[in-house]
Amino acid sequence: MPITNQQVAGRAFLQPMYDDPYFPDRVVDRGKVILLQLCGRIEAKQPSDLETLYALTQAATEEFNLLDREFMAAGSGIETVAREWICDEFCLVASAYGFTDADAEELTAGRDW
Repeated sequence: MPITNQQVAGRAFLQPMYDDPYFPDRVVDRGKVILLQLCGRIEAKQPSDLETLYALTQAATEEFNLLDREFMAAGSGIETVAREWICDEFCLVASAYGFTDADAEELTAGRDW
C-alpha cells in the first residue's frame, strides 16, 4: 500500500545514519522499511487516539529492537546518537498523522537500544 501522507511519503528517513559510515546502509535500509511500514499501518488503521497510535509504534519499536542485533552483527549498533535520530523519526511520523501531542518516550516505549 503506497503511503499517501505527503509529509512522510517523500521523507528521507534515517538520512543521518546513511551519512555516517558506522551504520551499514543495508541495515539502515531495514530501519527505513520499518518506519514506512509503520506509516502504512497508521494509514490502514487510522488510529483515533494516542493509545492506539502507541500500540502501532510499540510494534515498530520491537522491530527496531531486533534490528539492533543486525547492527551489532555488522560491527555497529543503535547507540545514543542513533537512538535520538530514530526517536526523532517516530516523532515526525506521529506529528505527520496529527498526533502532535504524542509523548516521545511513549512512542518508543519498550526499546532496548
